Amino acid sequence: MQPTLMLAEGAPAPVVYASATGLLSYMWLLIAIPAVSALILLTTGRWADKWGHWLGCASVLVSFVLGAGMFFELRDLPNRAVQQNLYSFIPVGSLKVDFGFLFDPLTACFVLLITGVGFLIHLYATGYMAHDPGRRRFFGYFNLFIAAMLLLVLGNNYVMLYFGWEGVGLASYLLISFWYGRPSAATAGKKAFIMNRIGDAGLVLGIFLMFAQLGSVNYDVVFSNAGLLPSTTVLVLGLLLLLGATGKSGQFPLQAWLPDAMEGPTPVSALIHAATMVTAGVYLIARSNPIFSANLTLQTVVVSVGALTLLLGCIIGSAKDDIKRVLAWSTVSQIGYMFLGVGLGGGAYALAIIHLLAHGFFKANMFLGAGSVMHGMNDQVDIRRFGGLWKYMRITWLTFMMGWLAIIGIPPLSGFFTKEPIIVAAFARPGWTGWLYGLAALIGAGLTAFYMTRLFILTFHGPKRWTTAKEGSVDQHPHESPLVMTIPLIFLALGSIFAGWLMASPVAQWLTPVVGPPTEEHPKMGHLTITVLSLVLTVAGAGVAYWLFNKGTALAPQPAGPVVTAARNNLYTDAFNEAVFEKPGKWLTRALVFVDNKGVDGVVNGLAALVGGGSGRLRRLQTGFVRSYALSMLLGGVLVLGAFVAVQLGWMG
Repeated sequence: MQPTLMLAEGAPAPVVYASATGLLSYMWLLIAIPAVSALILLTTGRWADKWGHWLGCASVLVSFVLGAGMFFELRDLPNRAVQQNLYSFIPVGSLKVDFGFLFDPLTACFVLLITGVGFLIHLYATGYMAHDPGRRRFFGYFNLFIAAMLLLVLGNNYVMLYFGWEGVGLASYLLISFWYGRPSAATAGKKAFIMNRIGDAGLVLGIFLMFAQLGSVNYDVVFSNAGLLPSTTVLVLGLLLLLGATGKSGQFPLQAWLPDAMEGPTPVSALIHAATMVTAGVYLIARSNPIFSANLTLQTVVVSVGALTLLLGCIIGSAKDDIKRVLAWSTVSQIGYMFLGVGLGGGAYALAIIHLLAHGFFKANMFLGAGSVMHGMNDQVDIRRFGGLWKYMRITWLTFMMGWLAIIGIPPLSGFFTKEPIIVAAFARPGWTGWLYGLAALIGAGLTAFYMTRLFILTFHGPKRWTTAKEGSVDQHPHESPLVMTIPLIFLALGSIFAGWLMASPVAQWLTPVVGPPTEEHPKMGHLTITVLSLVLTVAGAGVAYWLFNKGTALAPQPAGPVVTAARNNLYTDAFNEAVFEKPGKWLTRALVFVDNKGVDGVVNGLAALVGGGSGRLRRLQTGFVRSYALSMLLGGVLVLGAFVAVQLGWMG
């Protein structure tokens, strides 16, 4: 007997799912098309080298067109939630898991982001990877990545989500270590895989706990009955899900893998940071909002993780000189804003998703812009060795500028309309913590303007510093990228400009059936005051960066104070992980190996040697000579007779 429905305060009303009809009955094609394309590209060999990349692009484009059609069909349905169960996947005792899909407003947003931005990145990659001998294999992994992410957001239960979750982890490993001949790329791929496995363990345990407490892993059953669970159970369940989310989204304490993922080709960085992998953690928390809304302590933990991570990413990003690593730490910080939003709960769930969608445009824009700069600068990544590139790469410069202005929150670009509401919602949190989280978000806005302006100025403006790191010779010949690379930049730049104010209110209303209606925030300071403070800090941060770096910078690291030194060393988070987890883990492994070799194996091998040696010695008695056996019988008879006589004479008891 199922427990009576009891929703947590602020959670959305239960949704009655409609049956899939029309185009929505083909939801499975969204996943199947890129998955089949990946299979073809990875199994046909060199025969597909000439056309494989176009197949990869076409498959994602077809999925986008299908997703757009399903979006419009869903918009016309009264309940805006369609569920489709293809077959019973795991019918074991009381555990019944269907291979099923769910298409609702939250799913629709992610499907359009994954396939829309994903297609532009695919198109860009046809030019970026044009001369790579492994291009077909690259697009096979790329399509696998898209298919896994679509499975993650389309599943109607946590097991289906988990299959997509693991597929994304596998594809990211293959893509980050794509150039596996480089030791740094191979190491980065393993680091990403291992750190994600730590988070994945939390997600698995959370799924086990759901089944143990509620008898199901289906979204409708779990969410309808989350309010009935004891507060401690909800807290533990939410923390396990949060652990999984921090792993995939690169949040503290599992953020170290994300910047190292820059070892992969630049289109991989764009896909991971803008449209797929790092958004998975935000999706998990937003999808599980009835669980997180049921426990205030749990929400506080999520908000704290987001606030800490956004500041950590800003501080470290300010000290990096690798153009892709600056953008990577920027992603860590921006996902922190999203975690801050989903942790605040209520109407802030929608705010986090809106910022996620806008971030998909401007972050993909800047990553692909960075790849365009690298393309024109012989794969140089050190911003200290750029400068003055705006004259030679006008399209890249202009589109990158749109992304830069969007991410720092300059009106009327998209970041202003998506980040400011999260800052306001942080100040509206009750109690003194509202001041704490609001100030963290404000400081993050100022720091974001500083390090992103530093990146933009050192790359495109100031004096020319086109030297190689090794030889110091002026041998660069910057040039604009081909159309197949600049056209995606133009579309993404348009999204960076218009996505925010076009999406803000409509998306909040659209997501109401999933995360609840938008709420009017009442911050501790007025909306206008917070907006003015944010803009002042943004302009100040950008102004300081321009003042410090408009004339360039030294071509070698300079002595710095403790804060800059700590930021250059990732605030010693890697050193902490190495000292607390890696080295003790190695010592424990070596100790266990020693115990296994000398202890367990020693006992087994010792017994074997004892039995073998004893058997060998006993075997020597079997000589095969009759006289030996006769003598043995005689001696035995004498011993028996002697014992008998001794007993009779009383010598033996």
